[in-house]
Amino acid sequence: MAEKVAKLGVTREKDFMYYVKDGAVWKVQRKQPGVPKGKSEKVADGNFQMDTDFIYFVDKDGDVSRAKRAVGGQKRKNAKAKGPAKSAAKAPKAAKKPAKAAKKPAKAAKKPVKAAKKPAKAAKKPAKKPAKKKGKR
Repeated sequence: MAEKVAKLGVTREKDFMYYVKDGAVWKVQRKQPGVPKGKSEKVADGNFQMDTDFIYFVDKDGDVSRAKRAVGGQKRKNAKAKGPAKSAAKAPKAAKKPAKAAKKPAKAAKKPVKAAKKPAKAAKKPAKKPAKKKGKR
């Protein structure tokens, strides 16, 4: 399914992501929580031209391989191909069943919402007493 483009023999390190860009293999540290973004580093130069019809990747041997790019997604089976086989086997439709008896009446309108007795904030906080003034009465 994939074909080798360049034999480089790149050895992989843990916690690094390897990718192919402009005919060279690059590595960058994987994203981890609390760690700043790593800087990309060139690992090997492949000296090949990249074609946009293919996806390039580093395979398990450390070589650069490519696979055909799936443009427009995967093809699906045609529904028309299945349709005639079933329709030919079907017998003519029988008479429709009689309609069901009366449908359930529509739900009555909702009752109006009752007004709240007290606001929620007032119920939680105790009333403050007025501050006493110092001085002559």
